[in-house]
Amino acid sequence: MFTLLIATKNRHKLNEISTILVNRPIELKSLADFDNSPEIIENGQTFRENAAIKADTCFEYFHLPAMGDDSGLEVPALGNEPGVFSARYAGADTNDLKNNLYLLDKMKGLTGEQRRARFVCTICYRDEGHREFFTGTTEGYILEEFRGQSGFGYDPIFYIPEIGKTYAELSMEEKNAISHRGKAMIKFAAFLDKIT
Repeated sequence: MFTLLIATKNRHKLNEISTILVNRPIELKSLADFDNSPEIIENGQTFRENAAIKADTCFEYFHLPAMGDDSGLEVPALGNEPGVFSARYAGADTNDLKNNLYLLDKMKGLTGEQRRARFVCTICYRDEGHREFFTGTTEGYILEEFRGQSGFGYDPIFYIPEIGKTYAELSMEEKNAISHRGKAMIKFAAFLDKIT
């Protein structure tokens, strides 16, 4: 069986990934499965750079095929903030609620197209013979209030007009079908099917 190391300890992210890779002859491991794991310093300026840092660090440390991903929210009216700082937008010691409230505060007074946003996910896969990238995006808008109970991060305020819901109002299956990570993972899964 093929073993794939997912370069994360984030259980929400791991759940989304494992749901998409289900029914494949792949044993998934995460950094949470190891007592001793390397420190990963996400100091890239782009999602691609951070995804590569994660995959490269884990592959070189564990000598296992590794997948790193970096994702975040971009709001063009804010110069594509929060971008690579999405998880720590409100400061180093923050949480989802604080990040959401900080973003909503920065967007006060913005209306219509000024509230346009996109989620971006870039995956890097690394093994002995490959270093491949897969990207997915989802376009939407930032609401002025929270809607929905599911998901994490900015899900309760990210609205997709085509379906009339926020990410937080979707089931895991619905979200994976349209989300930035879901789109990148579908491309990645097709690649894995070819090499495993």
